[in-house]
Amino acid sequence: MPSTPRSASVAADPWSNLDEAGTDLSVNDFLTTMLSQLVTALRSSVTEPYASQFDLTVPEWRILALLAHGQPISFAELVRQSTSDKALVSRTLRLLEDRGLVTLESEGGTPRKRLTCTISPEGAALHAQVIPLARRGQAAVIRMLTPEERQGLYTGLRKLHEICTTAAKE
Repeated sequence: MPSTPRSASVAADPWSNLDEAGTDLSVNDFLTTMLSQLVTALRSSVTEPYASQFDLTVPEWRILALLAHGQPISFAELVRQSTSDKALVSRTLRLLEDRGLVTLESEGGTPRKRLTCTISPEGAALHAQVIPLARRGQAAVIRMLTPEERQGLYTGLRKLHEICTTAAKE
């Protein structure tokens, strides 16, 4: 779990006076680059420790957490919500099924049959053990920011997500 940094070392802000062309924006300051690097760092410092404590990989934990609400989810919806590719979700589901943590039911006899995924009672019990650690780890990272920084980051991320998902549907 990350510790609170002694001082917030923030590089010069290249975004404040950004022109429309992004003239002085380096690849390291691209939002996509910074978010990818952050996700990788968070995965290894926050998520992997508690997932591995319960013999889960990060993709297994992500799928289990998505299924934890108890409602059956179609494979296609699970892929969409997990933001992973179909092959990874498929492999992960099979591993979780082999461990008795999820149940998979297929409907139809064609190659394009619909696959429905549900958490098993064993999977729900495991989720109940892991989720308090997951919440604590996430809270520890979020609380490294001031309340103002938290609000700005949360609001900005939600706004960008809405803009990008709306634009993708048009």
